[in-house]
Amino acid sequence: MTTQSITILGATGSIGTSTLDVLGRHPERFRIHALSGHRRIELLAEQCVAFRPARAVVPDAPAAIRLRQLVGDLALDISHGRAALCEIAREAEVVMAGIVGAAGLESALAAACAGRKVLLANKEALVMGGALFMDAVVHHGATLLPIDSEHNAIFQCLPRGRDTSDPRDGIARIILTASGGPFRTTPLEDLRNVTPDQACAHPNWVMGRKISVDSATMMNKGLEVIEARWLFDQPAGNIDVLIHPQSVIHSLVAYVDGSVIAELGNPDMRTPIAHALAYPERITTGVAPLDLARIASLHFEEPDFERFPCLKLAYAALAAGAAAPAVLNAANEIAVEAFLAGSIGFLDIARVVEATLESYSPSAPEDLAALIEIDTRAREFAARAMEKVA
Repeated sequence: MTTQSITILGATGSIGTSTLDVLGRHPERFRIHALSGHRRIELLAEQCVAFRPARAVVPDAPAAIRLRQLVGDLALDISHGRAALCEIAREAEVVMAGIVGAAGLESALAAACAGRKVLLANKEALVMGGALFMDAVVHHGATLLPIDSEHNAIFQCLPRGRDTSDPRDGIARIILTASGGPFRTTPLEDLRNVTPDQACAHPNWVMGRKISVDSATMMNKGLEVIEARWLFDQPAGNIDVLIHPQSVIHSLVAYVDGSVIAELGNPDMRTPIAHALAYPERITTGVAPLDLARIASLHFEEPDFERFPCLKLAYAALAAGAAAPAVLNAANEIAVEAFLAGSIGFLDIARVVEATLESYSPSAPEDLAALIEIDTRAREFAARAMEKVA
């Protein structure tokens, strides 16, 4: 068996730690080339000692000094900054793109432009620059495999991976499931008093704080709708969202003959991570087997746009096209950060995003520099919108 080299971008986050857990079970398959971390330098040091990568990348010089102090004389090349992050993204055969938000776009794109096998957990890369990213994948011969549990499930339910352009495949609809988050049944009048800790208490998944808030507003599902449009070459009208509180069915594909194929499993990110790592083979993950008899029943409902206005905004941004999805993402990141800091309320997140979309509508970016400029300006518009709701 040939050993593949792998870089994990965002090794200290939930995706990164789950990836290392899977890799630790299969040392004969993978050699860890590089790890990157942002704030949790102590955890990154522990990972470096345990997995012995050749390189580690941190955000700045003080973090690099701290990491060196923690790992001592371990043979480890330590560098910092965006350029170094893009370097390690280009060097390994396999790249786990697990950095959350717009911050992960440049390095994920660097991996695609290097023709690597990109395991994409950073949905924002496609939300912000779907056309640019997919063009890079095709032009440079990269392999793109989705890590989000929903998109990985769809990938498994399709007849030939993500190639859905052949009408003989008979695909009628793609259906993304959503748990509904912690406020699925909360009275609407109570949502104005939601605290960050309450919003981060996801009922099924263990995730970082930003993505947990996105799940609570269902913006995360909206971003996934946009991601699905690019991954599977489907128009927005063919992509549905279905609330499924148990998070057992991770997504479904409906066909023109009436068949519906679903992927099921316990809610554990190690399953889609392992699927993408070993694709087209299967490897063990440490995830407990699914016991349907114990679960006994599965429930479904349509999403309520009044309760989840962020999902409606995401559909609107996808329909608007051009740079609207990038503006949506930037405004949401600013609003969620402010909510977690206690500067705005939970319901203000959607208000800030909507106001930003209404006030800023640039044309589609032609390159990465233009996309970064749009992201920067959208954040400025969002900051001004936030002043009005705070």
